[in-house]
Amino acid sequence: MAGGAMVNPAGGKDYPGKLTPFVFFTCIVAATGGLIFGYDIGISGGVTSMDPFLKKFFPEVYRKKQMAQGGNQYCKFDNQLLQTFTSSLYLAALVSSLFAATITRAFGRKWSMFGGGLTFLIGAALNGAAENVIMLIVGRILLGIGIGFANQSVPLYLSEMAPARLRGMLNIGFQLMITIGILVAELINYGTAKIKDGYGWRVSLALAAVPASIITLGSFFLPDTPNSLVERGHSEEARRMLRRIRGTDDIGEEYADLVAASEEARAVTHPWRSILQRRHRAQLTMAIAIPFFQQLTGINVINFYAPVLFETLGFRSDASLMSAIVTGLVLVFATFVSVFTVDRLGRRKLFLQGGVQMIVCQVVVGTLLAAKFGTSGVAEISKGYAAAVAVFICAFVAGFAWSWGPLGWLVPSEIFPLEIRPLGQSINTSVQMLFTFVIAQAFLTMLCHLKFGLFYFFAGWVVIMTVFVALFLPETKNVPIEEMVLVWQSHWFWGKFIADDEAHRVQMAAANNGAKAADA
Repeated sequence: MAGGAMVNPAGGKDYPGKLTPFVFFTCIVAATGGLIFGYDIGISGGVTSMDPFLKKFFPEVYRKKQMAQGGNQYCKFDNQLLQTFTSSLYLAALVSSLFAATITRAFGRKWSMFGGGLTFLIGAALNGAAENVIMLIVGRILLGIGIGFANQSVPLYLSEMAPARLRGMLNIGFQLMITIGILVAELINYGTAKIKDGYGWRVSLALAAVPASIITLGSFFLPDTPNSLVERGHSEEARRMLRRIRGTDDIGEEYADLVAASEEARAVTHPWRSILQRRHRAQLTMAIAIPFFQQLTGINVINFYAPVLFETLGFRSDASLMSAIVTGLVLVFATFVSVFTVDRLGRRKLFLQGGVQMIVCQVVVGTLLAAKFGTSGVAEISKGYAAAVAVFICAFVAGFAWSWGPLGWLVPSEIFPLEIRPLGQSINTSVQMLFTFVIAQAFLTMLCHLKFGLFYFFAGWVVIMTVFVALFLPETKNVPIEEMVLVWQSHWFWGKFIADDEAHRVQMAAANNGAKAADA
């Protein structure tokens, strides 16, 4: 007989079940979708600092870099074509993630992951074999399509497979894989930069095929989530899968809530029209604001251009790559802090603490650069001074890695009702890619013109986003994904957008289906 669900302290149900080895393994495999995104972030900055790569594809940048020895250090990499190479991927990801919503809803999460991995694999081969800038950019566009599909589907998959009380930990596996991808890419760049024949950049770009192969093969063998199976009409298969992933036969209450959510989802024939309704205002706002703010932390300035940035600060070329490896290590280990605390401390505390830490570090880095380079960008920088800048950059990276990094993916993936969840995640991914594109396209020019003020610029945005979280983001830890509407209803601001009968209807539908499940 189906049992009931207890109420946990966060206000949602605590369904029976445990973290089974099957769920843990499937979530690890799915999370490897983050490797392709991370690998690309890490590889791009290293490749664009390699002289053979610049000589072949961007000779103007190479000449400017040589002429800048002892000159203006802020502007030596300022080149729109070079920035287009980096940022074209994110424009492609923006568009593809919107199309991914339809695929994900119609065919399931796993096939979006599979398609994303396969497309990324083709793009990696094209980039590794590139002979001109056109081949490079076409390859980057294919990489972007792959990332758009993966980033749209993987966080959804993880949030739906995980037990509510461990959803944060398992979902952050995606961000952890992103950071591992970044670190591996930086290690590869450090090794390939030493290849004397000048083809190291080809090796770096072509090796993107390895993480692409992992997610492509892995997703082919993954099961789909019970939520997606119910939504697509495979009720018995969904019930069997739910028993398997929870490790218990006592799934009546959770299955009933899935059925209730699915029945509501089937009634929605126009997700775009539904997501714009007043009752979804809170979720839509978060799906736009969180990825927008995440990119304006300035983290991708560090990730994309860490080797370039450190070289600008006075490190030698190989030393700049090593410094980027150090920040990559910080990113990985700091993400583990979030993995082990997000379901205990909650989302809000990590957001707020990380925000304060990032503000302090951005201000300090900007001040150190101002004191040494001023507005001229001309100065000799000692090893000790450069090391001090690197320390505060690492502290900034750590603050991001246990707050806005993982939570920027986790929170949007867990707040939407089933009927608009794929579309909500697509909007989240698209907004993130749009502003990743803008930052990647504009950063080197902004560094050239704003100079040290660029770090104050990002610090100001972190102040704004930290206040936004404090006022408008409710705590979502331990709340079952299909009951999230109750969290928004009880919020001081968002509650007025949700009618009382909306939350009551969700509760009654679940209760009715629960009674049916118990009778069965």
